[in-house]
Amino acid sequence: MSRVARKPVLLPKGVEMTQAAGKVKVKGPKGELHLALSTEVEVNIAGDQASVSSRKPEQRARAIAGTTRALLANMVEGVSKGFERKLELVGVGYRAQAQGKKLNLTLGFSHPVAYAVPDGITIDTPSQTEILIKGADKHRVGQVAADIRSYRPPEPYKGKGVRYSTERVVLKEAKKK
Repeated sequence: MSRVARKPVLLPKGVEMTQAAGKVKVKGPKGELHLALSTEVEVNIAGDQASVSSRKPEQRARAIAGTTRALLANMVEGVSKGFERKLELVGVGYRAQAQGKKLNLTLGFSHPVAYAVPDGITIDTPSQTEILIKGADKHRVGQVAADIRSYRPPEPYKGKGVRYSTERVVLKEAKKK
């Protein structure tokens, strides 16, 4: 059995987990998430904790059990606390503005970029150069942040572009004559 899968997933107050027909549903104050289970994994829900075990002794089944336990823990944290990623815009004239279900970006192109915000994700712009992405699903929050960053990733000479708040861009030295 995976060492990760040995640790049970604790369910905080207000979060309930149900299992039916090979799927697990986690419901909490921030939303509801679903996970399709592999046939090699078994989930046991008892009271305020859930445990994951593999049905076969093979390495692949143990690995899937550990992954499933990590996904369930992320789902529980997402529906109780939520996840967030922060992006920064670095560059002259680079701006972001959230309008309903759209994020308008001015990134130095000849045209503004309009990004349609997917369901389950909220985007705030505390200032013109900051973007705050929030949601219950860790994977979707990270994917939305990566999609927005892909419009103008930080370039290595001046550092201009869209970057994560924790990202450190190493600048290259300019060509010498």
